Amino acid sequence: MATAYERFNLHATPEKFYIEACDDGANDVLVIDRVSTEMTLSGIKDIPPSGVTRPICGIMGTIRLVAGMYLIVITRKRKVGDLFGHTVWKALEFDVISYKKTILHLTDIQVIKVPNLNLQYNADMQDNKTFLSMINNVLNTDGFYFCTDYDLSHTQQRLSNTSPDFQEMSLLERADQRFMWNGNLLREIIAQPELHKFAFPVIHGFIVMKPCCINGKVFEWILISRRSCFRAGVRYYVRGIDSEGHAANFVETEQIVQYNNSQASFVQTRGSMPFFWSQRPNLRYKPKPQISNDTNHMDGFKRHFESQVLIYGKQVILNLVNQKGSELPLEQAFAKMVNGMENGLIKYIAFDFHKECSKMRWHRLQILVDAVSDMQEEFGYFMVSSDGKVTSEQSGTFRSNCMDCLDRTNVIQSLLARRSLQSQLQRMGVLHVGQKIEEQADFEKIYKNAWADNANACAKQYAGTGALKTDFTRTGKRTHWGLVMDGWNSMIRYYKNNFSDGFRQDSIDLFLGNYTVDETESLTPLHVQKDYKFLLLPVIMVVAFSMCIICLLMAGDTWTETLAYLLFWGMASALTAAVIVVNGREFVDAPKLVQKEKMD
Repeated sequence: MATAYERFNLHATPEKFYIEACDDGANDVLVIDRVSTEMTLSGIKDIPPSGVTRPICGIMGTIRLVAGMYLIVITRKRKVGDLFGHTVWKALEFDVISYKKTILHLTDIQVIKVPNLNLQYNADMQDNKTFLSMINNVLNTDGFYFCTDYDLSHTQQRLSNTSPDFQEMSLLERADQRFMWNGNLLREIIAQPELHKFAFPVIHGFIVMKPCCINGKVFEWILISRRSCFRAGVRYYVRGIDSEGHAANFVETEQIVQYNNSQASFVQTRGSMPFFWSQRPNLRYKPKPQISNDTNHMDGFKRHFESQVLIYGKQVILNLVNQKGSELPLEQAFAKMVNGMENGLIKYIAFDFHKECSKMRWHRLQILVDAVSDMQEEFGYFMVSSDGKVTSEQSGTFRSNCMDCLDRTNVIQSLLARRSLQSQLQRMGVLHVGQKIEEQADFEKIYKNAWADNANACAKQYAGTGALKTDFTRTGKRTHWGLVMDGWNSMIRYYKNNFSDGFRQDSIDLFLGNYTVDETESLTPLHVQKDYKFLLLPVIMVVAFSMCIICLLMAGDTWTETLAYLLFWGMASALTAAVIVVNGREFVDAPKLVQKEKMD
C-alpha cells in the first residue's frame, strides 16, 4: 500500500507555498503557485532560503472563497494509539492560509439592492469573513482523525476482502468516500496521482484505543465511529434521506479487539429513518415531524437498503422511536415500507424505548437484547486468528435509529457490542468459561466510559451538545443527576437548534462542497433579508414585557390604574409572543447557502 508522508515543513514566499516532506529519505516538495494556483512536484533544492518556514502536521486541502483560494493545514495533532502497528492521530488545530498576500482587491463598498431596503454594505469583505468563520466552525468541531500509513475509512472485514490492485492504491484512491471528510478539499491533489503522498483521508467521528487487562491477559480494545459526509448536517435541518438514498446522521461504528496477533471486529450502523421527512425548527420545543406527501419514498428507500445489503449483508432494523404521539406516524411509515419491499434480507423490529424504560426501568432493555440474540448469533463477527487466517465473517448488521440516532441509539449499540465482545474474548481465551464482562470491574469502567464518550462525540457533531442518557451508559443505571444533566443539555440543544444551527448547516455545506463560492457573484445567498416586520416583533415583545415589570415595580396611584397598565402591556406582550410562535420558522436561524427543498 502506498503511504502518505507524515511530517512536513511549510515554506511560504510571496509567490509560492513550498510543502517539504520531512520523512527519512524524502526529497519531495509540493509547490503551490499562489497566483495561478497550480500544484507541481519539485525537490528540496528548489526551496528558496527567503521563505518563512513552519512545521505542519498535514494538508487538509484547499478551498475557494470570495477572496480566492485558501490552503488548510493541520498544525497540531495528538496520538490516539496504534492500530496493528500504525499510529492513529487526532487533528487538534488547523490554519487557513490565503493564497493572496492581501485581500485589498475586494470591493470596499458595494450597493446591494434588497426589496424594501437600500443598504450600503461592505459586501465582499464581510462575506469572506463569514465564509472563513464557517470553515473554522467545522474545523473546530471535535473529532477529526487520520493515519498516514493505514486506511481508517474501511472496516477490518472490508479491508480483508480487497484485491492486490486495491492494496497498491494510494490512501486517497482507496478511501471509502462516505467517510472521507476532506474529499472535497483535496480534489486538486486527487486529480494528480504524483501528489498523493502529500495528503491523506481525514475521517470525522470518534476513536478510542485502550490497553486492557482481564485475567492477567493484556489486549487492545478499540472503538471507531465513522460519520458519513453524505447528507451531513445538523439535527433539525437534515433528516431522512436524499434522492440517492443517503441517510442523515449515518454513522458506522466498529468495535475491534486485538490479542496475541489475533483480532476481532463487530460493526453496527445508525442513520435517520430512510424516507423523505423533515422536522424543521419553529421555536417549539419539539417541532412536529412532517412526512413528504409529494415524493416517491420507495425509490430512495430501496436505494438506501440495497446499498446497505451490498456493503454489510443482512439488515436488522431496530427502530427505537415512540409508538405514540408525533413519532408514531414515522414508525408506521417505516414499518409499511419495509413490508412493501418484501426483501427477506431485511428484518424490522420496533421497540418503544421510552415506554419500555419509563419510571427508571432500564433493566427492560434486556428484552430487546434477548429478542435479537439469535440474529446476532447468526450474523457473528469478523475474526482473524493469530496466524492471519480469517476464521469468521460478519454476515449482517444491526441498523439502529431513534429520532436523532443519538441517545437511545447509542445505549442499544453499547449493549449489543458488549454481547459480541463477550463471545470474542471467550474465543480468544481472555475470558474463562462462565466469566462475564460485567464482572470485570476495571474493564467495565473503561468500556462504559468509552461508549459514553462516543455518544457525546456523535451528539456534539449532530445536535451541538453532549448526549443524553450517558449516565446509564457510564454506570449501568439511571441517576437523578443524570436526569438533571439531560435537562440542561436539552435546553442548550433547544437554543442551538433554533438560533445557531442555520450557520452550522451552512458551514458543513460549504466545507463539503454542497455549496461552492463563485468569485464573480456580486451577491451571495448570505444577503437574503427577512421581512422587516419579523425584525420588529421581538423588539416589541421585549418592550411590552419590560413595561409589565416596570408597572409592577412602580405602581400607579390606584390599583385599578396599575391593573389597567398591566393588562394592556401584558396583552401586548402575549399577542406579540403568539404571533412569533405561530410564525416560528421566520425567527429561527435558517441555512442560507443550500435551498431548503434540497434538505427536506
